[in-house]
Amino acid sequence: MTKKEKINTPSGLDKIHKLSIQVSLNGLSFCILDTISNSIVLSKQIAFKKDLSPYEIQRELKELLREYRVTDYGYSDVVVIHRNTLFSLVPKSLFDENELANYMKFNIKILANDMMAYDEIDLPELVNVYVPFMNINNYVYDLFGEFDFLHNGTVLIQALLQSHSDSKSPVCYVHVADDQMDITVLEHKKLKFYNSFYFDTKEDFIYYLLFTLEQLGLDPAQVGVRLFGSVKEGDELYDICYEYVSNTGLFYPSNEIYGSGESNDESIDFTVLNAF
Repeated sequence: MTKKEKINTPSGLDKIHKLSIQVSLNGLSFCILDTISNSIVLSKQIAFKKDLSPYEIQRELKELLREYRVTDYGYSDVVVIHRNTLFSLVPKSLFDENELANYMKFNIKILANDMMAYDEIDLPELVNVYVPFMNINNYVYDLFGEFDFLHNGTVLIQALLQSHSDSKSPVCYVHVADDQMDITVLEHKKLKFYNSFYFDTKEDFIYYLLFTLEQLGLDPAQVGVRLFGSVKEGDELYDICYEYVSNTGLFYPSNEIYGSGESNDESIDFTVLNAF
């Protein structure tokens, strides 16, 4: 399967839409963009009560797309985003596409039948090696033909680098989605750190954040931490972060579909929107 080709669409349908689908063990989301009006036609995200198997996820995705008649639209582009912690960032200068398993085995436990893929991230000259949900890829291919797929870390890094101001001080962005947190630290328009963690409690959440800051030599009394995703001011994650990091605030992503300013449509996941 190639990463990106022309989409096969039923005859008679104008290909004026783009579709992004995000899959993870604990949830699903999708977004349909009208490329003429540059507006969101339809979006939906659901969270599971527990982590599902990849085949249970496929069943849920099939039902979600059926319920909202997603296949009724004509698409110029379809993107699938795989959200998991099964990835490894490799400097492009050291990358060899024949060594994917070796890059992964130092960070995660991989199985003999795991298929691996990679995304190139041009601005920081990195390659993101990861394990996609291949059964989801095969299912989407059956529906739409050739399509593009990415890891959510790739989308986060690229989108944050584009929107990050060229501040002299490092900024720690924390994206929260269900029980997963993605920490991205940027300084002078450069990527200083990226990693993703699963957490069960607010104590887990603050532990991963403070540990990251400590390892990077960043002072919690000085560094700016910006939270976004499924977190808001006054909830337990925001409050415990503010307790330990005085310069805590919310990050309101600027996007040409939303416009800019301190408002956001919380029903659309950041990575789903920025995959376009």
